[in-house]
Amino acid sequence: MTLELSSCTYTYRRRRTPVLQDLSYCLPAGLTVLLGPNGAGKSTLLKLAASVTKPQRGSVTLNGTASGTRSYREKVAWMPQDITPMPTLSAREYVAYVGWLKGMKRSEAWNSAKEALDRVGLSDKADEKSSRLSGGQLRRVGVASALVHDAQVLLLDEPTAGMDPHQRRVFRDILNELAKDVQVLLSTHDVADLAEEADHVTVLHKGRIIQTGSTNEFLLHTPLHTAPGRAAEGAYTALLTRHGADY
Repeated sequence: MTLELSSCTYTYRRRRTPVLQDLSYCLPAGLTVLLGPNGAGKSTLLKLAASVTKPQRGSVTLNGTASGTRSYREKVAWMPQDITPMPTLSAREYVAYVGWLKGMKRSEAWNSAKEALDRVGLSDKADEKSSRLSGGQLRRVGVASALVHDAQVLLLDEPTAGMDPHQRRVFRDILNELAKDVQVLLSTHDVADLAEEADHVTVLHKGRIIQTGSTNEFLLHTPLHTAPGRAAEGAYTALLTRHGADY
């Protein structure tokens, strides 16, 4: 699968400066972490890739298929920052309902919901009301909902926000396993989120990509004498400083 943004520019109506300008990006295989400070344009990039919004200029395609088409949306799934529980629905009913909204037959959505929950390690919570799930479990329901229609590209916007360290660890392990079969792009402003475990790292600053490549290539920017365990943070800070980030 080749998801590609070509020369994309996007500006919100009340802003004169584009959030993204003439941005080109090709999502690699595996798990990619999209880093950047607040306001860098991460959510906008994901929304363009998810076909939630369209660029004013440029194009977004998946294997040559334009965004906005049914075939595109069948293969690309997006999980926004906030996952809202539905108090009357169990986890499986929640995921099946999302599948039905995406055009699946009810029986197909019901069966696929079980498989999707298995993939995110929530088979034992399938009958639990979504309102009773923890924040980390609800995020995993969100991932299952994104995968229920057999998407091949998974876009996650700040998925670990609000999770405790254990929940983050479980979520990371799940994403690493999913990335063997699905291309995953995860945005975050927290460099601790998978930055050293991901296959690739892309850094966005003021609507421009200032670094993209393998994790090893990203870590080459780590300054000498950086404290052990803080290599990713050091590389990220060095890149932003080099490009004039205002702290």
